[in-house]
Amino acid sequence: MKLNTVEEIKGQLKYLQLLSKKYPNIQRASSEIIRLQAILNLPKGTEHFMSDLHGEYEAFIHIRNSASGAIREKVDVLFANTLSSKERAALATLIYYPEEKLEERAAIEGEEADLTEWYRITLNRLIEVCRLLASKYTRNQVRTALPEDYAYVLDELLYNSYDERNKGSYYSHIISTILDLDRAPSFIIALCTVIKRLIVDRLHIVGDIFDRGPRADIVMDCLMAHHAVDIQWGNHDVLWMGAASGSRTCIAAVLNNCLTYNNLEVVEAGYGISLRPLALFANEKYQNCDISCFLPKSDSRVGYKPKDIQLAARMHKAIAIILFKLEGQIIRRNPFFHMEDRLLLDKIDYDNKCVRIGQQSYPMSDCDFPTVDRENPFELSEEERELMRQLKLAFTSSERLQRHVRFLYSRGGMYCCYNQNLLFHGCIPLKEDGTLLEFEVGGKRLCGRAFMDYAESMARQGYYGQEASAQKQAGKDFLWYLWCGKNSPLFGRDKIATFERLLVKDKATWAERKNPYYRWIEEESTCLFILRHFGLGGPYSHIINGHVPVRSKDGENPVKANGRLIVIDGGFCRAYQPTTGIAGYTLIYNSYGLKLSSHEPFDGKANAIKKNKDILSTQVVFERASDRIQVKETDEGARMLAEIADLHLLLSAYQLGLLQEWHEEAQD
Repeated sequence: MKLNTVEEIKGQLKYLQLLSKKYPNIQRASSEIIRLQAILNLPKGTEHFMSDLHGEYEAFIHIRNSASGAIREKVDVLFANTLSSKERAALATLIYYPEEKLEERAAIEGEEADLTEWYRITLNRLIEVCRLLASKYTRNQVRTALPEDYAYVLDELLYNSYDERNKGSYYSHIISTILDLDRAPSFIIALCTVIKRLIVDRLHIVGDIFDRGPRADIVMDCLMAHHAVDIQWGNHDVLWMGAASGSRTCIAAVLNNCLTYNNLEVVEAGYGISLRPLALFANEKYQNCDISCFLPKSDSRVGYKPKDIQLAARMHKAIAIILFKLEGQIIRRNPFFHMEDRLLLDKIDYDNKCVRIGQQSYPMSDCDFPTVDRENPFELSEEERELMRQLKLAFTSSERLQRHVRFLYSRGGMYCCYNQNLLFHGCIPLKEDGTLLEFEVGGKRLCGRAFMDYAESMARQGYYGQEASAQKQAGKDFLWYLWCGKNSPLFGRDKIATFERLLVKDKATWAERKNPYYRWIEEESTCLFILRHFGLGGPYSHIINGHVPVRSKDGENPVKANGRLIVIDGGFCRAYQPTTGIAGYTLIYNSYGLKLSSHEPFDGKANAIKKNKDILSTQVVFERASDRIQVKETDEGARMLAEIADLHLLLSAYQLGLLQEWHEEAQD
């Protein structure tokens, strides 16, 4: 051990005095060094990456429960020679859905003895799986993961030697007592919970939890219950964050998205937000209007009556017109967004039923807008202002929505650097020549990481700023910009063509040109440049991206730039699956390397439970570590090494007499 000099210690004495409160003597400090040093040599924990969930909660929960097939792999490793494939599938499904499978099993068992024997066998198998997963953690780490009510018994079962000469009888009596007390189901559930807790050390969500799919709120509940998760905001997420902050424009955009897919369940049932005011307004103002352009894209999983479709279309048209007005107000308020080309309500020629976009006029499918004042098209009518006042109150008063959005702020950000990987949802905006695109902000020109940091601070200002202040309004406007603004790092396109897609016949106007980033990331040199810009770039550094669905059916590869960039949006959302051909990519990064999984569409939870049917996945190990990666090579390892250095400094302070040791017995 290096003995630090007196000068070094004196320079850190105030900090060491604080540290000594936690480690008051040489013995305590030495024990902690030994503990940390041992952990450094364990295998690194498994990281699980998912992106673009889009409210598809059943598929998300299944992939989370299965850890993208990692649990089935462990079951196969342990029981390949003793259980059939069908039995292994049943055991894996039990781990994913223990309550449901136990209920199913109890219903089919005819004799109590048979069920008891099944419990005994299942408990032993689950203990084997759990022990295998626990082997890469310290006993204290595993104990922390155990449910409090069962911690002592599970700890004994996991760390028993099972030697008949020693504790064989002790172990078997624990199992027998569990069975005798009818506690087997609860212990099975507890073991399955521990397995799912230990299989993944950290979950990364690379954006877009919200919109399109049915219940993003259920996904958020699951994420809030997870032991270790970080979130890189997607443009759909910041839109809901803006709505929760009270941005009328973001609220209108949220409702426009929901009505596009007739997905109102998340708003009404998920967040308790009544849309009755919007329905009444739409029925009054748009009762006799053409609504053919606003018919929702139906979800085959839900049956809608014709009158429901008609009402949804009226509501869609009503909120879309309000959205175009409010977007125009934001664009005029913020000229530095450079989005004047999106001001289209004032470019409509009602007599000829066309709109001027750029230098050209295009025929419109519909220009029957009874609430638009042609002389002042971006102003809300008195009824529209009252409607938006009611909707704003509903969004800002939804306790569940506010809780979820606060979680997004506490666990989320624009990007994340973790274990030498750079995670972000959309893009790092680039110019045509591949250099960083600059943004003019408050008299400064920011690009790359500096602009991402600025964007995050503005997003936080939009929610946490003082109510009714200019700062909060600017933050709310910026949240909308992040959702769909020109070259927004979360949107990554030159425009959002909502107006054109709804109202303009010429599909050439629907195109949304991607930022040059999406062309340049095919080049390894560009990815290395971006990684170095964020302080990364080692041999195992990668960019992990979401946002743009990978067209697998057309042969597009999610691994780009010689393995430096991985796109993990393959289309969780059912609306994307005809385009992508699959139902999403996920990524596993464990101590052996990186493994990418492509998933087939999920056939539903009920099918998974009844038929023990997993999501069909194809796994590709595309980067294997030369040696198994240890904790000391991770960010957590770097933190531990710094802590060890501080503890060595504390030991020297004790040994040199610069700090006095304290022992509990001395108090007596």
